[in-house]
Order: sequence, then C-alpha cells, then structure tokens
Amino acid sequence: MLSPDRLSLPGPEYLAQRHVLTYMEDAVSQLLENREDISQYGIARFFTEYFNSVHQGTHVLFREFSFIQATPHNRASFLQTFWKCFRTVGKNGDLLTAKEYHCLLQLLCPDFPMELTQKAARIVLMDDAMDCLMSFSDFLFAFQIQFYYSEFLESVAAIYQDLLTGKNPNTVIVPTSSSGQHRFRQAPSECSPLDGVEASLFYQCLESLCDRSKYSCPPSALVKEVLSSVQRLTFYGFLMALAKHHGINRTLGALPDKGDLLLDPPMDQELEKLLSQVSGLSISTPSSSSGDITNLSARNSSRMTSPWKPLHHRQKVDIEGDGSTDETDSSEN
Repeated sequence: MLSPDRLSLPGPEYLAQRHVLTYMEDAVSQLLENREDISQYGIARFFTEYFNSVHQGTHVLFREFSFIQATPHNRASFLQTFWKCFRTVGKNGDLLTAKEYHCLLQLLCPDFPMELTQKAARIVLMDDAMDCLMSFSDFLFAFQIQFYYSEFLESVAAIYQDLLTGKNPNTVIVPTSSSGQHRFRQAPSECSPLDGVEASLFYQCLESLCDRSKYSCPPSALVKEVLSSVQRLTFYGFLMALAKHHGINRTLGALPDKGDLLLDPPMDQELEKLLSQVSGLSISTPSSSSGDITNLSARNSSRMTSPWKPLHHRQKVDIEGDGSTDETDSSEN
C-alpha cells in the first residue's frame, strides 16, 4: 500500500526519502548480471518479485554489508530477519558470546563486520570482558540500537567525550523561573569520568544533533524522556537506556516488545509442518534418500549461483515466517 506521505512531498524528494534510486540501481545491476537466466521468466516478473521482496524485507538475505546498511528499511529488514531466524536461541535459553553472535550474523551477511558486533556487546556488558555470555534478547535489543543508529551513535560518542574532557563552554547560563538571575552549571572538566556527564547538558547537545543529522536518529522527545529520568549518566548507560526503551523499539518497528520476542505462532506452525513433511519423506523413501539429497543439493547449488533467483526463494522463506504475506505470494506463483 502506498504511503499517504507521497502526496505531501514533491516527487523527487519523496523518491529520495524512500531511497527508490538505491533499489532501482540494485535491481538493474542484478538484471544485467543475470540477464540470460532472467530471460526465461521475463523482465516484468523479475521487477515484480524484486520489489515484492523489498516490501516484505526478504531482499537483504545473504547480501553484502554495504547493501544491508544502505537504507533504513534495509537495516530494519535485517534486524527482523535476524530475530526470526535465530529466535530459537532465545527460546532455548542459550547464552552466547559476542563471537558466537557474530557467527550467526555472518550466516545472513558473510562480510558483516566484527566491530559492530563488539560495539553491541559492549552495550550489554558495559565494557566488561568481551568473552562473557549474553542472552539473545539482551544482545538483540543492544544490536538493534547499534546497527540502526550507528552513525548517530558515533556522533554521540564524540559529543560525550567532548563534554567529559571539558571542550564545551565551561559555563551554561540558565535563567531562573522568578528572579531573572543566572546560575552556573558545573563544568564537565570538573566531573569524574566514572560519574559520566550531566544529563540535561547532554540532551541539549543531542537535540541539536538530531535536528541537523542526515542519518537516522531516535525521536528527540524519546531521547529527552530517557535523559530526564537521571541527573548524570555514562555513555554506555545512555546506550543501554536506549536499548531498553519500549518507545524507541516501537518507533523502529523491526522487533516486537521484549515480552513477545520469543513468540511467533505462524513460524512455529510452519516449522511443525516442515518437520512432519521431512519425517514423512524419511519414512516413505529410505532407499532413495541418498540420491534425493544429492539431487536436491545440486538444484540448490544451481539456484544460489544467481543473485536474483534467491529473491523468489527468499519470498517463500518469508511466507513461512509471516502468514500475512502467504496469500499475496501464492497468487503470484
């Protein structure tokens, strides 16, 4: 369904806001690289399937890191895909290290950088030893903040360091409510690093950053809500507060609330069907299982040699994970 925002913005501005050019360039690139394979399906069907996969969020599977971070929609889609693929880690109560979570990320994006995984882990561990174990939910919500808002957090880190070392003006004049006199806030250079920085001064800087930033930022009203509950805070304390904030999570829209994180009834039903089918096949065709596996492996290998063909395959994966798209996809097939 088209967004009503398209009617309130000029055409070029709306296309830029939605990063349509990014997807068109990617689609045409895949079309040219695989034109011989695509010719048997038709160009119109290829573009239909490509943009259906973009809409459903399945287009980021097995893609390079530069692509999955290229747009906010790609980032949200990758977060949702990671959650759906590895939800059972949390459901089973498994605790993993940062390196192990990074291995899971690399299953979806082979060149995913370790640095981002480590930064997400530091939010959970508060800069403790990086080989400590983390729950799936703790890592996932910290990873969401670090991955989706990575450029914003880089600027936040620089601002925090400036405040901590006293590079901003030493005094901030704040009018009182009655007398008109002024009070002076403590200079950041006088603060202990263990105590962090003054929350209200930190918010003033972040509010300005959110207004001028070209990258995705949390809503300034929610940032203010986080910072208004404390007088002082550290950098990682601020990141942890963002990761735990329900309003920010709902604004992103990629993950459910923490209480529903391990629930996905449609996925569970599809997995049960798949397991029953696999069990039935193993019982009914025991003698030919080796040959069938070989043939299936060969067919899957031939599919994965083409970057565009997995788009259709990935839509079917999404059907298994999201029952709401089942009817649309089945009509296209």
